[in-house]
Order: sequence, then C-alpha cells, then structure tokens
Amino acid sequence: MLALVMLAAAVAAPTPTAAPTPSPQRVLGLIRAQFRSHRPPPPYETYTLVRSQKATNGYPDFANSYTKHIWVRNSDRAALTRMVFRDEARGDMVFDRPAFNEARDPGPPTADVFEPAPARPHPVSEVPTPEPNYTPLPVIGGVRTLIESDYKVESLDVEGDELHLHIYPIRDVERNRLREIYCDRKTYELHKLIATDKLFIDKGPVYPVTFTITMGMVQGIPVVTDLHGVVGGGYNDDGKEVDYQFRDITFPKSLPDWYFNPRTYAQHDNNTAPS
Repeated sequence: MLALVMLAAAVAAPTPTAAPTPSPQRVLGLIRAQFRSHRPPPPYETYTLVRSQKATNGYPDFANSYTKHIWVRNSDRAALTRMVFRDEARGDMVFDRPAFNEARDPGPPTADVFEPAPARPHPVSEVPTPEPNYTPLPVIGGVRTLIESDYKVESLDVEGDELHLHIYPIRDVERNRLREIYCDRKTYELHKLIATDKLFIDKGPVYPVTFTITMGMVQGIPVVTDLHGVVGGGYNDDGKEVDYQFRDITFPKSLPDWYFNPRTYAQHDNNTAPS
C-alpha cells in the first residue's frame, strides 16, 4: 500500500519547466544591465598607461610610445598625469581628462564602454556631467524589463563558455560605437568588445579606428585592460596599429584635492608630487 502511495505521488509530481531561452535582443539587455550594475565606478582610481606603436618600417616608434602614471577623480574625470621614464625619472605634472573618442589618451579603465561617443569634441577644460547612480531595472510579472534602443543584435553564437554577439546601431551610427561583444555565457560579464573610434590628427583629417577592447575585473569592478587599435580610412603613416595597456589599477579611498587643480602644481616639487 505504501509503495502504491509513493508511486502515485511520483506520478503526480509536476515536471520542472525549463527556463525559456532569452532572445538575442534580451541577452544584449542583460549584458548591459550586468555591466551597469557595477556603476558608477569608485570615486578614485590610479593606473599606469603604456602606449606602444610601430613606425612604417616595422620598427618600434619610440617617439610616440610612452608610459604614464595617472590619478583620476571619477566624479568629473579630472586626472593628474606624469610621464614615466627610465629608472625613477618622472615628467612634469600635467592635467588631463582621459576619454574615449576624444583627441587625447583613452581611459580611464573604468570608462563606461556603452557610453555613446560625444556629439562634438570636448576640451579638457570642460567638466562632464557626473555619472548617475545605477537604478535596478523594474520587475513586471516576475521579469525584469529590458529596453534596448541603441543596438540591434544581428547574430548570437555560443563559443565554449562565451557568448559572441554581432550588433549594429539602431540609430546614431557615429556615436554608438560597439560592433561585437564577447561575454561570459552564465554571468554576462564582459570579456571583449570590438568598437569603432577615431584618430585625430593635429590640424589634419580624422581617421576611423577599430579597437579590440579586452576587459578584466579588479576588486569586482569591470575594467579595460588592453586596447588594440587599427587605423583605417587609407591611413598608412606611423602608428597604423597602436596598443594601450592599463596596468597597476587601484582604487584608493581618497586622493589629495590638489591633484586635480592644475593651478596648484607649481607649488609642489618632485619630492611632494606623486610618482
């Protein structure tokens, strides 16, 4: 009798329903939401930027290859930079605002990779609007609502432990610069991106650039670790291919205010300046 009861219970038990596979467009929304869940970045970050390129003859272009130490305040993207030379030699203190798609070095490592390129060039003196705090997506009927208005997914492939998406802008092709996304198949954390950018020539033309952006994690925060750029548009001068490495990334709890006020730099010598 007991066996019959157990058998009946087993027959009556409902079979678990497999979770529906999200559509490619929804996967893109989940990837963006996962990245946004880490925003905004910590108030301060420091890192070493290594830029390297080759001349047209294939040899290293030392004139345009360099290393910098950079201290950033993320609320206004203000940064103190110093060139790093051999041994312990350091360059002068220089104020900057690292940014992608601007006529200066890309960065910082915690940059918002989904942020559209600026509609116009911004001078270093212009203070950007602070990044808002991330707001979790609303839940309707037990499902998080995801609205993707910037890109459409042209293809989605499973490649081992990764998802590989080919995407294309729905609007603002010049500003929405992502073209491919590689992410973790389960967590949706970013691994690699293919994006468009621009090379600004002083008093000259602007050339299109394709960047391969390698992502990593530092203290649970997504960061850009490497950039490999290839300049197109018929450009055949030095630096047709360029590499940036973001190393020694840290998130200090605080940094002195004077780091971000270039008017005070003259008051500090090499003994008091950061190195």
